[in-house]
Amino acid sequence: MNPGPLDGVTVLDLTEHIAGPYCTKLFADFGADVIKVERPDGDPSRSVGPWHQGIQGPERSGTFFYFNTNKRSLVLDIERPEAVTVIERLLARADIVVESQPAGRLDSLGLGWERVSSLRDDLPMVSITPFGQDSPYRDFKISDLVLYGFAGEMYSIGVQDREPVKMYGTASLVECGAAAATGAMAALTAAELQGVGQHVDFSMADAQFNGVDRRHAATIGFEFAGRRSLRAPGPAAGMLAGVYPCADGYIEFSGAAIRIPRLNEMLGRPDWLQDEKWWQPGVGLIADLVDEFNGLFLPWALERTKREIWEAAREAKVLCGPLFSVDELFEDTHFSDRGFWSTAEHDELGEVKLLGRPLTMPASPWSIRRPPPRLGEHTDEVLSELGFEDSEIAELRASGATS
Repeated sequence: MNPGPLDGVTVLDLTEHIAGPYCTKLFADFGADVIKVERPDGDPSRSVGPWHQGIQGPERSGTFFYFNTNKRSLVLDIERPEAVTVIERLLARADIVVESQPAGRLDSLGLGWERVSSLRDDLPMVSITPFGQDSPYRDFKISDLVLYGFAGEMYSIGVQDREPVKMYGTASLVECGAAAATGAMAALTAAELQGVGQHVDFSMADAQFNGVDRRHAATIGFEFAGRRSLRAPGPAAGMLAGVYPCADGYIEFSGAAIRIPRLNEMLGRPDWLQDEKWWQPGVGLIADLVDEFNGLFLPWALERTKREIWEAAREAKVLCGPLFSVDELFEDTHFSDRGFWSTAEHDELGEVKLLGRPLTMPASPWSIRRPPPRLGEHTDEVLSELGFEDSEIAELRASGATS
């Protein structure tokens, strides 16, 4: 197996839950040696489902499994004074530190940025927090729901006569992890080129405010013009724009009304669409015509499967996509033909198939080299690599610093 592009890079991982672990997972899956420091009872994501075969346990969490592939687990209670020596030796070995502790916690333990930079002025550190180290909200807790409501587009998603909704699952937290990884790579590259470590103060709220999905545009529009993005009155947001039912589920279109010739091709040039009223500029903004169009379009859609509609749309160059269930995504030939899925062998769970590479770099491969670690699986291994003798490791255990 060829080494990944980050082979030889050592990451000291002091992150928990989802955003931070996804950031460090990207490093690990591209070849870095990620040493994950876990509290004695483990990363809290070990207690988050889904559960393999419905059986709960710290080694059976699907959430922990996905976000911690290729990492090594070192159990260490960083609040114990005996842990400081371990952290200092880890810092001496690391190429970058990534942490997601509450703002100010590492400072209170003597392990914050000032201490890190005093020990290694060439070592970059990334601190991932909900609102940043110096924000007036720095001590507020956050969840995916709060994050997307506070800094995302939740107010504009959902139907007009119902409550707003957020994106599914933990999408906002995962997006933050990806953005943090970009900042971490920039800091790592700068340290290699300039020999100077930087502190990346990463605010998840800022990442959402400035993220995709029109958020920055909506924020600027509200700030300077008081404009609010309104939720659509129904699933469809205009003339063939939004989610529509079909024979076996749902399909989504985006802005098809602005390209009537393509839409005409997709529908097979029906007689009713030849009326000049459908070809006038801005037709998709005329409410009565939108209702009339939907009434004529729906019978066509309900007679066809989402794959049939998707194929017709692609041939006509109409922007469209099926809404697949998880099972349908897993069975989709597009993903399997591209080798998107990967597998990992786990002592307790057996062979597990999971999401594969986030991007393809043929000359710099991505791979699952090892499954996520069992809690403390590599404690003795890492401590020995750091130069601790067996008697010293026993003393650390006796003190409660490790287990």
